[in-house]
Amino acid sequence: MAGTRRILFIQGGGAGTHDEWDDKLVDSLRRELGDGYEVRYPRMPDEDEPSYARWSAAIRREMTALGDGAVVTGHSVGGTILINALAERPPGPPLRAIVLIAAPFVGAGGWPGDEFELPRDLGARLPHGVPVHVFHGLQDETAPPSHADLYARAIPQAQLHRLPGRDHQLDNDLSEVARTIIDPWAIARH
Repeated sequence: MAGTRRILFIQGGGAGTHDEWDDKLVDSLRRELGDGYEVRYPRMPDEDEPSYARWSAAIRREMTALGDGAVVTGHSVGGTILINALAERPPGPPLRAIVLIAAPFVGAGGWPGDEFELPRDLGARLPHGVPVHVFHGLQDETAPPSHADLYARAIPQAQLHRLPGRDHQLDNDLSEVARTIIDPWAIARH
């Protein structure tokens, strides 16, 4: 698959999420991206009881197989664990972009952290020069839209995408996410 751009999509947590919920997000992303993109969608261990230790280890294994220039994307708690794992230990291969979708913020002002709390200097710990995009539906009743603002404070370099009328699953429409994956620097240039 020479010339194929790789995307790693980390699912959210909850019983049946991989096959009954987030698969629709991945289908939308694949459809919107078209040829030339490979979307990897691994099943996270014990999806009904997300664990930072188990999920971050699985994410790191997946990232080693991506190669240079991949985009890493996480939905819901998968995004929260992904961004924390990247801050804890950046991947070896350089990334093209980091994308969070409806990710709950764990820490002051957000959800309490049983296993981990996002570091105050989250943005400084992420791979330097890699665009970070935070997408959040303004009708999200699972992770409040205010969590996107908390990410904006913790990751000053992040681009926020507030989507009116969209729910926690972004209404299973990742067209805006796909456009950002195709050109993660587009907003920064305007």
